[in-house]
Amino acid sequence: MKRQTGLLFTAIVAVSVIVVLIATGPEKPDKGLFPGDLDENQLLARDLFRQLIEIDTTHSTGDTSVAANAMADRLLSAGFAAEDVRVLGEIPNRGNLVARLHGDGSREPILLLAHLDVVEAEKTDWSVDPFEFLERDGYFYGRGTADDKAQAAIWIANLIRMKKDGYAPNRDIIVALTADEEGGDNNGVAWLLGNHRDLIEAEYVLNEGGRGAIIDGKKVFNAVQVSEKIYQSFRIDVRNRGGHSSLPVPENAIYTLAQVLLNIAAYEFPVNLSEDTKIFFEKMAPTQTTAIASDMLAVSRSPTDPDAAARLAKNPALNAMLRTTCVATGLSGGHAENALPQLASAVINCRILPGESSEMVQAALAELIANEKIQLTSIWDGVASNPSPLLPEIFESVENISARIWPGVIVTPIMIPGATDGLYLRNAGIPTYGVTGMFFDINDTRAHGMDERILVQSFFEGQEFLYQLVSELSSE
Repeated sequence: MKRQTGLLFTAIVAVSVIVVLIATGPEKPDKGLFPGDLDENQLLARDLFRQLIEIDTTHSTGDTSVAANAMADRLLSAGFAAEDVRVLGEIPNRGNLVARLHGDGSREPILLLAHLDVVEAEKTDWSVDPFEFLERDGYFYGRGTADDKAQAAIWIANLIRMKKDGYAPNRDIIVALTADEEGGDNNGVAWLLGNHRDLIEAEYVLNEGGRGAIIDGKKVFNAVQVSEKIYQSFRIDVRNRGGHSSLPVPENAIYTLAQVLLNIAAYEFPVNLSEDTKIFFEKMAPTQTTAIASDMLAVSRSPTDPDAAARLAKNPALNAMLRTTCVATGLSGGHAENALPQLASAVINCRILPGESSEMVQAALAELIANEKIQLTSIWDGVASNPSPLLPEIFESVENISARIWPGVIVTPIMIPGATDGLYLRNAGIPTYGVTGMFFDINDTRAHGMDERILVQSFFEGQEFLYQLVSELSSE
């Protein structure tokens, strides 16, 4: 898409490490729901998962149309009508799949979303082949296992299961598997909204962005993502006349830029808690030590306790929930070893809280720069989206099913510091909720990295969780 690349990694990090420095240990590891022998629905899901992983859908060499057509063929073979299974897109190798299981029409449709594209993966960087589906030591390995082909495979497997079982929902169930979520100019969700909105029009959407956290072998919470930060990058350029390096002058572009970066590094944006973040702290407080629990409750009240916020902010993941953040992520300067620099530049990446604006952040950075000779420009046009409402229907269903499958696991809304394609849907007036029912060890986050993997148990538990969730949301 035209915005940034690789944002879902931060979504995963948000759920996976949000309590890495504060959580207490378990009594013993969970045994979980996963049985020893797979039933036919699980076998189908695993086979679809394998097929998707072994199709290259990276932006540089891959083709999401191949993956979309492969899933379309599975649906057609299962008895879906051709008019209900469509592969379409703006360009040939960036196809999107939209499929529909018809209900009785008494309620608006529900949209089940996942993306087919994956981030780049060099075979030389991995200990296994990133495009070979490998099951080993209780894990499924391969690029996209965590982000986002597990959910894509599950949506298709569960839709086929519903068709086979003769399930009669009270609404149409739509599955959309899309392109260019990780990056590129042909974002599937944006394109579908602009060109075929009728195919994906829904009461609300279930998407990636929320997942479960495993800490020391114990499942702690199952998150539902309802909001996300705005991704916005700025460029700072300091220009000088330059000259010979044997004749240094006080006004050096690199030194000037260095001082500006130190100013930005020392600055903290104001604490500003959204409703979902307040609820997150309230729900997590009982699981923490007395001191941390007290601070979580203190910041969730109005007015926010600044001392409590300062203590919590020492955890980078919690700090990201408390405020807008800006950080230097790129640096360049000078043009020759023996010349004074004529240009020194830095990239500042900001993650802006919902409800705050890019203009406000740019103004704050300009004040920190405080030099009209230094140029501050926006690189990305940040796309803001309002939080989805905390819909009781969604949260009650997630809580009920979580209690059945994982007794004692906390269900909580969450804001993620990254971005998902849910922002396009929210801006189109379609509430979107990140929920997967798949749990990841917070100390083993590999999405977008080498040897990406997902627990076998988590994949099949997620399949059952999502089947029950969609069924409950589509029944009388």
